[in-house]
Amino acid sequence: MDWQQAVSLVIVAGAGMALAFSKFYPRKLRFVQSGHCGCVTATPARAAPQSSIVFHARKGQRPEVRLRMR
Repeated sequence: MDWQQAVSLVIVAGAGMALAFSKFYPRKLRFVQSGHCGCVTATPARAAPQSSIVFHARKGQRPEVRLRMR
């Protein structure tokens, strides 16, 4: 076994150990602080209405930017 095979074996073993560690010790989710996407979910009950921007384009046509005010 040369040094490249040894290094690749160490990398694969490290990755396997990291995956096994994450399977047996999953991290705890705290929905009070953040949601599954990493964004803050603790928002006020009466939040301001949100707007959205939609970019719409088709081949051969002019691109459009649509604003939806809610």
